[in-house]
Amino acid sequence: MTAYLPRIAVVGRPNVGKSTLFNRLAGKPLAIVDDRPGVTRDRREARGRLGDMELLLIDTAGYDDGEKAGLDAEMRTQTEIALKDADLCLFLIDARTGVTPLDQSFADVIRRSGKPVVLVANKCEGRFGESGLMDAYGLGLGEPVPLSAAHGGGIGDLYDAVETGLGSMARDAKRYRDDSEDPPLRIAVIGRPNAGKSTLINALIGEERLITGPEAGITRDAISIDWMWDGRRVRLHDTAGLRKRGKVNDRLERMSAADTLRAVKFAEVVLLIVDAGHPLEKQDLHLADMAYKEGRAVAIAVSKMDLVHQRDAFIKDIRTEFERLLPQMTGAPILPISALKKKGLETIMPALSRLHTDWDAKVKTRDLNDWLHEMIERHPPPSINGRRVKPRYITQTKGRPPTFVMMCSRASELPESYKRYLVNGLREAFDLPGVPIRLIVKAGKNPYADGERGGSAPVRAGAPARASVPRIRQKPKGAPGSVKKAGKPGKAAGPRKPS
Repeated sequence: MTAYLPRIAVVGRPNVGKSTLFNRLAGKPLAIVDDRPGVTRDRREARGRLGDMELLLIDTAGYDDGEKAGLDAEMRTQTEIALKDADLCLFLIDARTGVTPLDQSFADVIRRSGKPVVLVANKCEGRFGESGLMDAYGLGLGEPVPLSAAHGGGIGDLYDAVETGLGSMARDAKRYRDDSEDPPLRIAVIGRPNAGKSTLINALIGEERLITGPEAGITRDAISIDWMWDGRRVRLHDTAGLRKRGKVNDRLERMSAADTLRAVKFAEVVLLIVDAGHPLEKQDLHLADMAYKEGRAVAIAVSKMDLVHQRDAFIKDIRTEFERLLPQMTGAPILPISALKKKGLETIMPALSRLHTDWDAKVKTRDLNDWLHEMIERHPPPSINGRRVKPRYITQTKGRPPTFVMMCSRASELPESYKRYLVNGLREAFDLPGVPIRLIVKAGKNPYADGERGGSAPVRAGAPARASVPRIRQKPKGAPGSVKKAGKPGKAAGPRKPS
């Protein structure tokens, strides 16, 4: 990296528009936005841009100075950590509501931190925010910047204020270039609510980065966390727990589910967390199949194994049941872990790394066709209406996941059972356990198809051109005549009588 990337924390009390401004600067709807306060809980980081400055944005939970314990206290702690790590704070207030006692309390916290701050009066569109904008001067944090995060008004003034607040770091933000060659390994951690996803990620990275608790549904946004493992860049995506679609009635939960599905779509490897107390429920199988159909490599982590007594027999039963219910995912790694006791964690990343290598595997065309001939000799395709289906050759067109194209006569008539036979053979012969394999069967183009429809047949290179002569269909001998004769039907045509 040729320059430092400044960290900008967006802070303020609940429901002042922090996530809306975060999404606008990030250029995409990453954070969930809703009219209800307290939607954001964990702090979320993303790359963003303000004019020609590249920034690292940190979205935070609404700050509450009440003497509360549990979830509210952890949210407040996450906001304080973001404030400590930031190079500049964007302190948002609601201009329509005006300055509240909670705004004044949080302004004292920011002053004690000694961090550079830009005071932003959000929701200034129209005339209703004028009084709140004037009240903002009383916080003693400098001149407030009037802004409308929802509509984009005042972004130019915000740029000037941020450039002044960053000082010399603004030059680094303008010339920042990401020179890292290797992209990170993207891993999405999914599962049912309260399966232990956030606890597992905290145990892996060795810090309390995510809010955890006994309550179900604490995580709402899909939080991405950059991490280094064995000298390799890894990006972990913590996601909200997914319930059955029929049980989801709340709009906020539907947005959380959509955010989880988006994280799976952009991941490379999916780690499905299964609760050992209720293993392989219908929702677990649905999530595994959903990730598989999306083309992602899937590993199964059985959490809370500290509550299981006969571990070996338990895992053996789960493996047998999993391969029976989802035979298309035969060979997927099943990892027994206990995030709370930090047991079995050392097996996760090596298994995911191997899975990612297989997911990106390339197979030589010669090896593929040798394998195909052997598979056909062992078990030829069935005849359809007395005519054989002849596979001709196969090649790999792309990886991630491995995708193969097989040319075959009468491709549309090849049974699905034979395609599954070939896919299972690919997985076994080339050591691709648990990796989704896509097999596309195509029919070769018939070079004489146009000639059969009355067109010209292909001409060999160098052969003399022949005049195009229309083909006359010859009438078979003894066939009924097709030429109309003079005279009435049923009578022979004879010479006309003179009049």
